[in-house]
Amino acid sequence: MEKLKLNNGREIDAIGFGTYKITDDLTAGNTKDIVRTALRVGYRYIDTAAFYQNEEDIGEVLKEAGIPREELTIATKVWKTELGYEKTKAAIRDSLRRLKLDFVDIFLIHWPKAGPDDACWRENVQGSWKAMEEAVRDGLIRMPGLSNFLPHHVMAIQEVMEVRPVLDQLELHAGYMQQYAVDWLRKEDILVQAWSPLGRTRLFAHPTVTALAEKYGVTVSDLLLRFLLQQGIGVIPKATTEAHMRSNLTPRMFAISDEDLSVLLTLPRAGWAGEHPDFAREEVDFRFSVK
Repeated sequence: MEKLKLNNGREIDAIGFGTYKITDDLTAGNTKDIVRTALRVGYRYIDTAAFYQNEEDIGEVLKEAGIPREELTIATKVWKTELGYEKTKAAIRDSLRRLKLDFVDIFLIHWPKAGPDDACWRENVQGSWKAMEEAVRDGLIRMPGLSNFLPHHVMAIQEVMEVRPVLDQLELHAGYMQQYAVDWLRKEDILVQAWSPLGRTRLFAHPTVTALAEKYGVTVSDLLLRFLLQQGIGVIPKATTEAHMRSNLTPRMFAISDEDLSVLLTLPRAGWAGEHPDFAREEVDFRFSVK
């Protein structure tokens, strides 16, 4: 398993298992079966969130799996309606209770704003960060981090932080690389991790992508994952079948040429999920009922 080094000297797996909407496919089965399969295949980095409403199921699978705790990296996130010092303190303990863990390896602020009209977002994320730093001191969190934070959002954290974020999760894939944010995070020594590294399959029929996959004799998934991994960017793809899990966990080892990296890095926007942290609204069908 490829490893990536964090700014605190620790390492994490370059490839994790994403659990967002893993049961949306009606043929996929339930969360517990999917996560059991992922662990059996070899994943040891599991990414979840309070918003996904699957922490409890994941906790039960982890408890029964018998895998030594030190072999696992469990990441979860506080939802954007739970920001602020007191709410985040409670959210950390709620996530630990649902996951049935004494500590979580990585705890992230899921989004910087509750919505586009959130005038208090700066104070709220600063309060959340202080609650997370306190939880680090109390042994409830090993490492704090961010998700969907662009440089101007991270700057608000930097005004108050005593502990640096170890990573920032962004939507990143060919056709949506957010290069300024990636370069800025690297300059600040914050690991970049890609959610939706496969563009939610929207890139699977893209003529440039498919032509390059054919050129290298690999699948589109192999190409897209190697494209990010070759740049030192972590990935957390999701999958619901054992075959796809295995394929994502062990993408082909090959080098994409500088010329072809340029082609993929400069691809016109494609596959974007349509979610921007300054303008995204809470999903209308979401009911925060995971207390």
